[in-house]
Amino acid sequence: MRIISRLLLASILAGALPPLPYGNGEASPVRWRDAPEYLDLFTPVNRHQAYAIAVTPASLEDVLADVAADQMAVRAPDAWQPRSESAQDAFGTAGLHNRWLLARLYGSQQLRVARGARMDRGRVVESWTLISPYPSADLRALHPGTMRLILTVAP
Repeated sequence: MRIISRLLLASILAGALPPLPYGNGEASPVRWRDAPEYLDLFTPVNRHQAYAIAVTPASLEDVLADVAADQMAVRAPDAWQPRSESAQDAFGTAGLHNRWLLARLYGSQQLRVARGARMDRGRVVESWTLISPYPSADLRALHPGTMRLILTVAP
């Protein structure tokens, strides 16, 4: 049973399963693409295996609509609420990204960031950070979609 759960989780993270339907029965416009090229940039060097990063051209609002339909999403005060943050606050200092390039790329523009967790059988299994717009992997262009950074919580 545990293997099936891990396979299901891996399929969801890889975008292999169809998107969740919206409340009105229509398919979600959110299609994720795995983006391992960002792991070195934005995650701790010795913890890559605990992270997954994906990107979508969908807006943060569309992604949050999917989250609202996700029964595993933790409903807590202030969870999944978009906020304006600086690039430094959104991406932190754990990865190897060039902080000057990132700061120059965003300039005075604030990012929109939403954070939340997902649960399985009563315990938190993932911590999500959603960032929009997101940078190209070379930190030279901004993409209007959304980046999803997932930290898998160890059992």
